[in-house]
Amino acid sequence: MLTTSEIIKKVRALEIKSKKLTTDLFTGEYHSAFKGRGMSFKEVREYAAGDDIRFIDWNVSARFGHPFSKVFEEERELTVMLLVDISNSSLFGTRHARKRDIITEIGAVLSFSAVNNADKIGVIFYSDRVEAYIPPKKGKQHALYIVRELLSKEPRGKGTSVGKALRYFTNSTKQKSIAFVLSDFLDAGYEDALRIAGKKHDVIGIKLYDNMDMQLPDAGLLQAEDAETGKTRWVDSGNPFVRYQYEQEFFRVTAYATQVFKKAGCDLLHVKTGDDYVKVLQRFFLSRNR
Repeated sequence: MLTTSEIIKKVRALEIKSKKLTTDLFTGEYHSAFKGRGMSFKEVREYAAGDDIRFIDWNVSARFGHPFSKVFEEERELTVMLLVDISNSSLFGTRHARKRDIITEIGAVLSFSAVNNADKIGVIFYSDRVEAYIPPKKGKQHALYIVRELLSKEPRGKGTSVGKALRYFTNSTKQKSIAFVLSDFLDAGYEDALRIAGKKHDVIGIKLYDNMDMQLPDAGLLQAEDAETGKTRWVDSGNPFVRYQYEQEFFRVTAYATQVFKKAGCDLLHVKTGDDYVKVLQRFFLSRNR
């Protein structure tokens, strides 16, 4: 557990880091990747040369005997939700940082990006249950509060249930939102929940993984503990077949997540601990802009 002064220090450090990233990199990309996703009807006016004929209001035009166009305006304000996995498996990490640390950093960057663009930001923390809900609000103080919670929130549950978090999100969030699901996705059975959430909202998964999630080192006989169930077992990491099976299981879980997101029409980004998550986010924002 971090002390209060350690949390304040870390919040400050994350604020400085996020500020730099947000102003240098994300303002343009973030803004145009998501702005203009929603258009709301503003008024009807007489048709002018160059107006899109798809937006002619035929009822009004028939009533007045000449063409009228519908005018729409971009919905400027967005609601961004972070669905943050704080289960025990996120505490694993061998290079640079734990998965949880990277989740916290990405969450901080997205929070400051949202408030800098005058958008609302909220959070759902989850393990095998919904641990906490922070309703979406605007403002720097709110972003700082979220970062504090990202740094200090401890789970009561042990496992991971992405499905429960998505169902809670669907039920609690009425207006169309952008949801970032931050997790290692060591879970299954969330297809339906994702499909339903993805119909109404813009859902983006960010899958965190460590090099050792993928490759077991050749280190002889190891005693391994499952972070979520607490069960221990002996693993012969010196056996090439054991290492191969371990790697295949990682690819199976990754392929499952990729397929589920694709089927739901949602995006999934992959971030390895130690890699530059900023580049991954930037590439994604730029691909959205195209």
